Amino acid sequence: MVKFLKPNKAVVILGGRFAGRKAVIVRQFDDGTRDRPYGHCLVAGILKYPKKVIRKDSAKKTAKKSRVKAFIKLVNYNHIMPTRYTLDVDLKDVVTIDALQSRDKKVTACKETKARFEERFKTGKNRWNLIKCQSLRVWFSDELNVLTLLLDFLTE
Repeated sequence: MVKFLKPNKAVVILGGRFAGRKAVIVRQFDDGTRDRPYGHCLVAGILKYPKKVIRKDSAKKTAKKSRVKAFIKLVNYNHIMPTRYTLDVDLKDVVTIDALQSRDKKVTACKETKARFEERFKTGKNRWNLIKCQSLRVWFSDELNVLTLLLDFLTE
């Protein structure tokens, strides 16, 4: 079987506290480990997305709206949905298994991850990964409008 869950692949977390949040795979464990005998991966994700910035906002408000909050976590493959996107940010040196062992290491790893995600957001690269997931309801309503227009056109 082809291994498509590789590092830097963007995924969406499906279950738990971070459900619906976007993340990027840092390291994968296809065969599992002694502690976790199933396929899982180490992900770094976005807990709090940046807000929309408008032109009339002051520099202080723009800086505040551009903040990102990050998380790191070990996740079972069953609880992630891969996307077609990749995020070309190097987190291997920051986010490691050792960083999850103690609270202070995890906090420093999250802060460094946050800084790298914010830098990506400010330069405008990988914009899709750093914005909030759109509501499915909006997508379905758009699809429904297109279908009704198509049916009206075909019946004329």
